[in-house]
Amino acid sequence: MKTVEEYIRSIPDFPEPGIVFRDVTSLLQDADGLKLAIDEMIKALENVDFDIVAGTESRGFIFGVPVAYAMHKPFIPVRKAGKLPCETVSQSYDLEYGSATIEIHKDSIKPGQKVVLIDDLIATGGTIEAAAKLVEQLGGEVVKMLFLLELKGLNGREKLKDYDVESIVSYEGK
Repeated sequence: MKTVEEYIRSIPDFPEPGIVFRDVTSLLQDADGLKLAIDEMIKALENVDFDIVAGTESRGFIFGVPVAYAMHKPFIPVRKAGKLPCETVSQSYDLEYGSATIEIHKDSIKPGQKVVLIDDLIATGGTIEAAAKLVEQLGGEVVKMLFLLELKGLNGREKLKDYDVESIVSYEGK
């Protein structure tokens, strides 16, 4: 039986020389790989007490929705600014070159609800840290951050040291 890591394609020198891009589309394009990835994420949550799954746009949706469905939990989308139709709360964060803002609906999380945040990748940790701040702004508690991949060389886990962080596959580089 293959591991999740075996379904992920590594592309050297993309987007620039010296970087190895970890491509999850090869996993998504294989039914066995996708099922294995989702099953591993569900297994990581088996003993976690939570009420809601939230995922960041867009690959957090790809992995978060099937996990929420399988575990019979609601799913909350964390979107780029200006994409949600109802009243929102927003959080800005820094990118390598500039900044970005994400939002969630103001009524999506009630005080005291326990939230699992899911994304495909932890790199620097900026996006998921901003998502956690949104959850907390609404009175929710982030009980776990779950990622399919982790790029250890970018030190995102250090930024998220106050949270329970888990990744299914870890890579040493960037």
